[in-house]
Amino acid sequence: MSGEKVRANAVAGAQPPGIRDMIASLVSQPSISSASPEWDHSNESVVQTLAHWLEPMGFAVEILPVPGMPGKYNLIATLGSGSGGLVLSGHTDTVPYDDKRWQSDPFKLTDRDDRWYGLGTCDMKGFFALAIEAAKAFTGTPLKQPLIILATADEESSMNGARALAESGRPKARYAVIGEPTGLKPVRMHKGIMMERLVFDGQSGHSSDPSLGRNAMEGMHAAIGELLTLRGEWQNRYQNPNFDVQVPTLNLGCIHGGDNPNRICANCELHFDLRPLPGMQMDELRQAILDRIQPLARERNLGMRFEPLFDGVPPFETSPDAALVKVCERLTGHSAQSVAFATEAPWLQKLGMETLVMGPGHIDQAHQPDEYLDLSQVKPAVDILSRLIQHFCVDDASAAELKS
Repeated sequence: MSGEKVRANAVAGAQPPGIRDMIASLVSQPSISSASPEWDHSNESVVQTLAHWLEPMGFAVEILPVPGMPGKYNLIATLGSGSGGLVLSGHTDTVPYDDKRWQSDPFKLTDRDDRWYGLGTCDMKGFFALAIEAAKAFTGTPLKQPLIILATADEESSMNGARALAESGRPKARYAVIGEPTGLKPVRMHKGIMMERLVFDGQSGHSSDPSLGRNAMEGMHAAIGELLTLRGEWQNRYQNPNFDVQVPTLNLGCIHGGDNPNRICANCELHFDLRPLPGMQMDELRQAILDRIQPLARERNLGMRFEPLFDGVPPFETSPDAALVKVCERLTGHSAQSVAFATEAPWLQKLGMETLVMGPGHIDQAHQPDEYLDLSQVKPAVDILSRLIQHFCVDDASAAELKS
């Protein structure tokens, strides 16, 4: 990829293709992110395509390699200047797919039943096309504050694209909308995700004499009891009525140990999932688990390893009184709500932005065969994004009333 920063050489105001053609182009370019190398793709072509559309519109485009991740890039495209402004953010990657369960080619946009089918149509390549369509009307308009279109890498696997941006301190803006599929309803909070590995190492021996070994599976049995006790304590302490599942959850996902009924189990490994509520700190939760489990390992003379399967996603919450929340509630006619899935919002919030999740499509269509974007969502999405740009970038958002 040539250079990290490019400015448009074409005349500002040149227009990219229409919405359908943009989505078709983005869908046709595989950009799967996965922890499995056989599935993982670069997102370079998607980022370059976005740059190709945005530069002639007058956006200053920066393409930033994600450190330690060859072939993975973030894009920051900025129209105008100033210390405030609005970020419209999305991720460029998709999940893997099972082509045997698709009725049409996942990489070809297909029109059927007043829907656009294709991998990433709602989660969430379609959002970029709608954001660019909304931005078209403002390419010749003096902006009081900048409009930033942000495209990230690897949201579906590591979240390292957003993590890298937060560590670099960019982009800087006052407000951010992440266009994940929420049915165009504003979302101001979600739970976090922690996926953890616990391993006990003991000593094998003949099952007829327990003194010949140290049973890692028995140690894990005791550890599971402590984890379930902790879960109950956390659920008694933390509740949030804004969520359908109002308490933090801990799921015992998979366990592996031992090799034969007549051998003392020398190794046992547990993977579990923890979904903390806003206000719960991931480092404190991990320390609480250690405080309960380490004594069990010592008592049984077991080696112990406890580590995250990935770095995790913190819980997210924006105040119900935040300006962005109020504006989006007025625009959509819906009160801001919570969702069960996690997003890149914690990292944009870490950059100092009021952050909200809102985009076309529904999470029920994401990560599914025959993923689609309902055409009834397209025009309302463009209208809402246009009015957000008007409010936060053209008008004085700190004083002007939202225009009817």
